[in-house]
Amino acid sequence: LAATGGKGREWQRQQRAAQHVKQQRTRALFTMATEVSEMTLEEQAALKAKRTFKKFSYRGIDLDKLLDLTHEELMKLVHARARRRFNRGLKRKPMALIKKLRKAKKDIGPLDKPEIVKTHLRNMIIVPEMIGSVVGVYNGKTFTTVEIKPEMVARYLAEFSITYKPISHGRPGIGATNSSRFIPLK
Repeated sequence: LAATGGKGREWQRQQRAAQHVKQQRTRALFTMATEVSEMTLEEQAALKAKRTFKKFSYRGIDLDKLLDLTHEELMKLVHARARRRFNRGLKRKPMALIKKLRKAKKDIGPLDKPEIVKTHLRNMIIVPEMIGSVVGVYNGKTFTTVEIKPEMVARYLAEFSITYKPISHGRPGIGATNSSRFIPLK
């Protein structure tokens, strides 16, 4: 035990096993890197295209079908508060925002981002139609730019525009503690 610095045989065995795993990983990474470097450009492009990404779905419905849902079908999927809000009907201001977002999306090319549409409607529930739009949400002082992604469906715009500046504590000032009252005389 004295030679191992007070640690037992079990600890030594664990250290050796961890070292062995590290060596195996580095060997595997090295062989993968050499295989990729030996590939032609076409094969590398095909390998990149083959990568799969997690497909987005909202409560079991994928993005394509979500965009095709009617107002009533969407209402059945969202949470109770949003369902109540939709049931009572969208008023003039939320509808105006949706119209502006449609117009901004229509005026752009296929791979461009739409123009920012500024709004004070923090309580607007994000619907699938808004996906891909860029909204400037007012936080009481400035407009926070929010790009709407599929994961944001059925949440409020306000959730993505914080209204306060999170504090970062600095040093305590004079009078913060009892000991800080003492100021030595020169």
